[in-house]
Amino acid sequence: MNNIEEIIQALVEFRDERDWAQFHNPKDLALALNIEAGELLEAFLWKSSEQANIDKVKEELADVFAFAFLLAEKYDFNIKQIMLEKIEKNALKYPVAKSKGVAKKYTDL
Repeated sequence: MNNIEEIIQALVEFRDERDWAQFHNPKDLALALNIEAGELLEAFLWKSSEQANIDKVKEELADVFAFAFLLAEKYDFNIKQIMLEKIEKNALKYPVAKSKGVAKKYTDL
């Protein structure tokens, strides 16, 4: 078992012990993911990156990962596979020759 599978298994056990699977439909998992991402942003609000509370960042990032992993589990996605596929797509949209050191969207390169 790899690390991601171990994390997902722990999340599913946690969820199932509380009978929360009934609430974890894809829509609500996506909403929860977005809400937790907002809470992650809140850790940086009105601060420089260096001023953010690192413990709060870790906690909120873990929540983001948790709901992302549970959503992937709901659809039986292979996280490694979908991440590598996305990196490959992004490599085509952002070729090094055009995008290196440039913070522009691919449509503006």
